[in-house]
Amino acid sequence: MSNTTTDTDARAAGPEGQDDLGAAGAQLSTAPLDEAAAPGGGRGVAGIGVIGWIRWFWRQLTSMRIALLLLLLLSLGAIPGSLIPQQGTDELKVQDFKDTHSTLGPIYDRLGLFHVYSSVWFSAIYILLFVSLIGCIVPRTWQFVGQLRGRPPAAPGRLTRLPAYTTWRTDATPDEVHEAAHGLLRQRRFRSHLVGGSVAAEKGYLREAGNLAFHVALIVLLIAFAVGQLFKSEGGKLIMEGDGFSNTLSQYDDFKSGSLFDTQELAPFSFRLDSFEGSYEMTGPERGTARTYRAHVTYSEGAHGPEKKKTIEVNKPLEVDGSKVYLIGHGYAPTVTVRDGRGKVVQRVSVPLLPIDSMGTATGAIKILDGYRDKNGKKEQLGFNAFFVPTFAGEGNGQMFSQFPAPFNPRLALSAYHGSLGVDSGVPQNVYQLDTRKMRKFEDAKGELLKKRLKIGETMKLPNGAGSITFEKELKQWATFQISQEPGSGWALGGAIAAIVGLAGSLFIQRRRVWVRATAAPDGTTVVEMASLGRSESAKLPEELAALAAALHERAPSSPAAEPDAVETPADPEPTPDVVPAEGAEK
Repeated sequence: MSNTTTDTDARAAGPEGQDDLGAAGAQLSTAPLDEAAAPGGGRGVAGIGVIGWIRWFWRQLTSMRIALLLLLLLSLGAIPGSLIPQQGTDELKVQDFKDTHSTLGPIYDRLGLFHVYSSVWFSAIYILLFVSLIGCIVPRTWQFVGQLRGRPPAAPGRLTRLPAYTTWRTDATPDEVHEAAHGLLRQRRFRSHLVGGSVAAEKGYLREAGNLAFHVALIVLLIAFAVGQLFKSEGGKLIMEGDGFSNTLSQYDDFKSGSLFDTQELAPFSFRLDSFEGSYEMTGPERGTARTYRAHVTYSEGAHGPEKKKTIEVNKPLEVDGSKVYLIGHGYAPTVTVRDGRGKVVQRVSVPLLPIDSMGTATGAIKILDGYRDKNGKKEQLGFNAFFVPTFAGEGNGQMFSQFPAPFNPRLALSAYHGSLGVDSGVPQNVYQLDTRKMRKFEDAKGELLKKRLKIGETMKLPNGAGSITFEKELKQWATFQISQEPGSGWALGGAIAAIVGLAGSLFIQRRRVWVRATAAPDGTTVVEMASLGRSESAKLPEELAALAAALHERAPSSPAAEPDAVETPADPEPTPDVVPAEGAEK
């Protein structure tokens, strides 16, 4: 087989060249035809009227460059929502930001940066992008459907103008060549038919299908995002071993939802934390890293559903009636017994403390609200700041920070106060923090705040016969769960997958056309011409044409009389035609 060469005629491959080729070069994509940039297509601006301006604005809005610009603005607009605390997610952080930044706080508030996703400007970008995509997709879809229902156009008058071209002479008749070309192209999955004395074929429709699928997937993602934001619900709950949870609003420690979510739609289910199982790497650079981290629960669906066992792990939630229960945290709840001055047990309670590092060091507060009386019989409330480490380094070995997350050598450090906890004021309090504004400290022999570090079983006595607090042997564990309803997550996942598949199709599939023309020559042979045209320049276009020409050449070989100087070799017994450069192309 002889060597093949090719080049690309820019006039034939480009949009202008395709226009010069007539129907043969038209409709290789569903992109709308370019029109004059100015309103009215070059007419006087004053003469286009209101309808003309509306059409011009609509063309701009539904253009691809505007859609990409809006998509970029939407991405940039979401950045403040990730960097700045948001109302509805963490009100305390929002208020702390306003208190700390007296100048930026009011500015951010006016710009809606504390509620980005419900702000006017973000909603405007979102809606404009939605309209732009729909306005772009609908006409292109109808145009694509029309192309699928139609047939490939007839060959242009001069096939030599196309980017890839080849020709040879054969002894087969034109009808035999056309029939062979038609069958060959159909075997190669081209849409092929005989029109205007030539065979016209086309392939690569999946490129436009992928392009449309990508844009439709973007719309699905936008809808899924909107549905997820409007109808979602998300709440957190800390549960100690042996305690349970019912999916009602009053049971949540914190709860937030979309503006259209109805709390009456909370799925009816309940579960109980039977035990928490955790194991950790003992040695090496990953010492303390969790190896086993799971919560064993018993749950039931509905008000009177049967109980079922389930193990919840990280990224393996419990799914109940459209809700997902995720395991997101774990810690310890030391058990303490508080007695008054007469030795009477006031309260025995297991208090969950919040970890502040990966080794389980935790802080919190122990609050005794009722039942305590001082030595004079006066009712009073007690409060203790608590600091807990599951594995203490030992006396004289640094500060009180845990050395390992498992409870190998637990310690509980307490500091004591008495007075009013302020829980009756009507102002919400953080249960893990002690408000000492209306409390007085218990003092040690030096007149300083009474503090003590306790081992399991040890007791801290309060001064002047005020009572005591004992660190009991029982050490409970707790786990925090996130209960979520995300109605748009499935659609979002499907849209993302469809967008990737559609984008891959639009990038890697080449839309192209092939024509085969066979005409009788005066010397009695048949002149065979083959040419191809793609939507864009590609090295694969002439390669594909060369392969098609070689296959057709086997069915309609070159006439020996037409090639008297052809040199045949054992490796190439039948010379095949060259794919020659397009007319006027540089070599």
